[in-house]
Amino acid sequence: MKKTMGTMKKLAAFMAAASVAGSVVTGCGLTSAGSAAQKAGQESPAAGEAAGETAGSAVHVGIIFTEAGLGGNSFNDLALEGVKKAALDFGITYDEVEPKSVSDEEIIQDEMASSGDYDLIICVGAEQVDALTNVASAYPEQRFALLDADSNLANVASYSCKEQEGAFLAGALAALAKKEAIDSKMGDGRTIGFIGGVDNPLINRFAAGYQAGARYIEPEMNVLIDYAGGFNDPTTAKTIANTFVEKGADVIFHAAGASGMGMFQAAEEKGFVAIGVNLNQNSIAPDFIMASMLKKLDSCAYHAIASVVEGTYTGENQMLGLSDGGVDVTVEESNIKVTDDMLARLEELKQKVIAGEIEVPSELN
Repeated sequence: MKKTMGTMKKLAAFMAAASVAGSVVTGCGLTSAGSAAQKAGQESPAAGEAAGETAGSAVHVGIIFTEAGLGGNSFNDLALEGVKKAALDFGITYDEVEPKSVSDEEIIQDEMASSGDYDLIICVGAEQVDALTNVASAYPEQRFALLDADSNLANVASYSCKEQEGAFLAGALAALAKKEAIDSKMGDGRTIGFIGGVDNPLINRFAAGYQAGARYIEPEMNVLIDYAGGFNDPTTAKTIANTFVEKGADVIFHAAGASGMGMFQAAEEKGFVAIGVNLNQNSIAPDFIMASMLKKLDSCAYHAIASVVEGTYTGENQMLGLSDGGVDVTVEESNIKVTDDMLARLEELKQKVIAGEIEVPSELN
């Protein structure tokens, strides 16, 4: 694995602020060939005058995760999978950075942009928006990609998902599973739960879709909703889950990042059914996790890198839903057996959402 000396020096400059994994080089093992990130006064490459197609082996990418970091089997890990796939397919090189706190993110973004070593800097999560607005404005020649949030800057390509559509299927599955009593951990009550990381519009798209899906199947379904207060607090998520169980919930869905690991622990200890999020988390506890709602940030990261390699990069906002494979639900790797009839019903609901016959709310009511 190789880096340019300049890249290594720049990475060393912010080692104190973040945990930095070494760059990965595939193919010919070439050094980075970052775009020259210049200060204000120059046109953005997103304005239509970007260089044409770039050889993948000459493209160097930086990815900055949220403070929750890697290892929670959640969307940071998923975004990294997209970068790894791009490395395999295009031969690009990359550096990955795990900030220790939200306040470190702007420092890291600025260090990367000012180095001139990166053809694309990928920032994961809504918590980076404020910092990115400052940094991307200061370096209009530097190309950025923002995952799971929006930006109106010409040099920031934004990718987000219609979480409510995937969560609708998760809620419908929860209600169907209870109605069919497919597992002994489910009672005949009409209460399920949702644990979000924080109370914000993005997380509430999950909650709104989940509630709508459950009530589409069972109009009287009671959906308990609470928030862990962060995405790296499994203790609080576990406490919330235990409280939900006391209130009668026997299926609980989370959209809480690494906090959700606490919910899975509670499922194993209290004996309820869980639903994972972002990527397939079913194998974590296959006897207790029935399904996972997929939010395909790996596709978003891969698409952003491909646009740089192929010379098609533009600073636009893109929102991916069921119709374009941005979200979905999977029951693979779970030991809780969802019936073929239930899967067929979910597919029917999916097609109705795609066709516009079902309008899934993006806000709680």
